[in-house]
Amino acid sequence: MKLGVCYYPEHWPEGDWPEDARRMAQMGLTWVRIGEFAWSRIEPEPGRFDWGWLDRAVETLAAAGLRIVMCTPTATPPKWLVDAHPEMLAVDAQGRPRRFGSRRHYCFSSEDYRAQCARITQAVATRYGRHPAVGAWQTDNEYGCHDTTISYSANAARRFRTWLAQRYQSIEALNRAWGAVFWSQAYRAFDEIDPPNLTVTEANPSHRLDYNRFASDEVAGFNRLQADILRRLSPGRDITHNFMGFYTEFDHFAVARDLDVASWDSYPLGFLEQFWFSDAEKLAYLRQGHPDIAGFHHDLYRGCGRGRWWVMEQQPGPVNWARFNPAPLPGVVRTWSWEAFAHGAEVVSYFRWRQAPFGQEQLHAGLNRPDRVEDQGGREARQVAQEIGALGPLAPCRRAAVALVFSYEADWHLKIQPQGQGFDGLRLAFEMYEALRRRGLDIDILPPDADFTGFGLVVCPTLPMLQPATLAALEASGAVVLFGPRTGSRTPEGQIPPELPPGPLQAGLAVKVTRVESLRPGAGPQVAFEGRTLGARLWRETLETALIPRARFTDGGAAWVAQGRLNYLATWPGAELLDAVIETLAGAAGIPLTDLPPGVRLRRRDGVTFAFNFAPEPQPTPAPPGATFLMGGEVLPPGGLAAWRQP
Repeated sequence: MKLGVCYYPEHWPEGDWPEDARRMAQMGLTWVRIGEFAWSRIEPEPGRFDWGWLDRAVETLAAAGLRIVMCTPTATPPKWLVDAHPEMLAVDAQGRPRRFGSRRHYCFSSEDYRAQCARITQAVATRYGRHPAVGAWQTDNEYGCHDTTISYSANAARRFRTWLAQRYQSIEALNRAWGAVFWSQAYRAFDEIDPPNLTVTEANPSHRLDYNRFASDEVAGFNRLQADILRRLSPGRDITHNFMGFYTEFDHFAVARDLDVASWDSYPLGFLEQFWFSDAEKLAYLRQGHPDIAGFHHDLYRGCGRGRWWVMEQQPGPVNWARFNPAPLPGVVRTWSWEAFAHGAEVVSYFRWRQAPFGQEQLHAGLNRPDRVEDQGGREARQVAQEIGALGPLAPCRRAAVALVFSYEADWHLKIQPQGQGFDGLRLAFEMYEALRRRGLDIDILPPDADFTGFGLVVCPTLPMLQPATLAALEASGAVVLFGPRTGSRTPEGQIPPELPPGPLQAGLAVKVTRVESLRPGAGPQVAFEGRTLGARLWRETLETALIPRARFTDGGAAWVAQGRLNYLATWPGAELLDAVIETLAGAAGIPLTDLPPGVRLRRRDGVTFAFNFAPEPQPTPAPPGATFLMGGEVLPPGGLAAWRQP
């Protein structure tokens, strides 16, 4: 468990660097990330490199005993490069170029830009790839940020046609897969196909789904290009990329296959404000963050990294980019740091060392104020470093008893055809994760093609394109499995399966979905379960089955059916219904549950149990009698934590 920080030597007078480095080491930081936005300083003119300042920065940090995460600077290509290759710019859905003047102004499909990225990556890796202080690499920065995964450029159109030709082999096969006979959309050749934008009304859903797949593959290929160069020129160093929160426009599992470590940028207060949470939740968790936002992403990126992951950017104070930007509660930056370590993080790196007095992020806090005085986040980072030393090392997280299956492809499909306002695959997955965490469970988040051996319970919130291999792996695992609504509702091409939903799931679960409907907020449906009436929302399916339902809609029809270890929900469950389902299935799987106070969450690592209180009021620590406290005690303050070993 190590701490790090993001640093921009090019932003500060060179005379400040030695003191900055000394203070970083004195604070207890080990890693320093540099260089991700520095292309124009590294190569101020085409082919003319200025390595002097970066050489001196590297040596200054190394002299203080700090290890460096060197970044490829491809997230911010310089103006001269854009002027020389204007076709490298991405194009938005309205056909407008994404111009120079901020960041991420490039199209993943630009072959000219890919060549330039290979050139600068090779140059940086040749210069620093074997430097003893350079211990890891980060490719680019936050792929897809500012809605830049999908581009509708001429480059993207050309490469999309090639991608389709490779996928379908013949135009006849594509027309069948897309159902192109509908609305007379048939094509005679791949060269006739355009990206699915600027159509009069919605474009063909299979066309759109394939464009999402194509765009995701472009990100993976772009990342692989850089990773291959770094692996060749800087052997033995870990390669990572810093993913984002609640972002699903490309398949992170696929991109991470070319990385050694997955990392993500954790901004609990910004994400709480920016996403679907109610006003009541935003007020209750205003300064602590939602109990499950960070945990969900920690578990997701541990899955992407095949057990290895970092927080590359940890929020240290108010940010500048959300609708409202409150300051964290005193002590909660420490809590966020320990929460990441409890979920298995190898490194927690804070963004940034010092708040910038210029540019777009002037109001984004750092560990230090612009005047170099240590801020609240810096004081708490220092405390975490001391506590790491006192606690000692912890082994990596072991396999959890529960897995949650998350599919990026499912999220794309449900955004294309939600069928009802608010049917969001990511949100459904998050709510099921919340229900598991409310009962004190540790969770692994995995892709649909994972090995599920060893899990007692596997939760699949929704898998519209349920692959037979996934179903076979789930059945072979011996786990109790829960499938959420719309599972098996589409073929891989995006059509309703000929046997009707849930498609291949019918081989093990004798149920057929004959009708679906989406419902307005407040319209139910209600579900009867064990003498209680519990709420559901948004979605209802009519099931044809001879199975005796475990729960019924109050006005008739099966809401939850099971056969053997397979369970299917025909609705989007409310919190109480979901709690009842989880309690029932965990009991069937022999997995013990814990009753937790509101806002409190647990995570276990190497024999240590951590408890975190995100509630706005103190809560009792759910430690057993006789527990040996390593941090905290019997009461959890708001935004506080405790850690103990079992008696």
